[in-house]
Amino acid sequence: MSFVDKVKEMLGQHSDQAKKGVDKGGDMFDQKTGGKYADKVDKAQDKADDYIDRGDRGDEGGTGGQPGPNEPR
Repeated sequence: MSFVDKVKEMLGQHSDQAKKGVDKGGDMFDQKTGGKYADKVDKAQDKADDYIDRGDRGDEGGTGGQPGPNEPR
């Protein structure tokens, strides 16, 4: 089992905690930057939540259509 598979499994088992961590991290970043990048942070938080939700359903995450390091381009 690869490291990525272990992380996906852990996220699936603790998705609520993972989402809380994403929210706390984004909020802390907003606080440290004075909200300068709040719109970008919100988008990143939404994407992370979507990824965590996708793991709950057991869908394959993949690389978003990008070939892996050992796949032909």
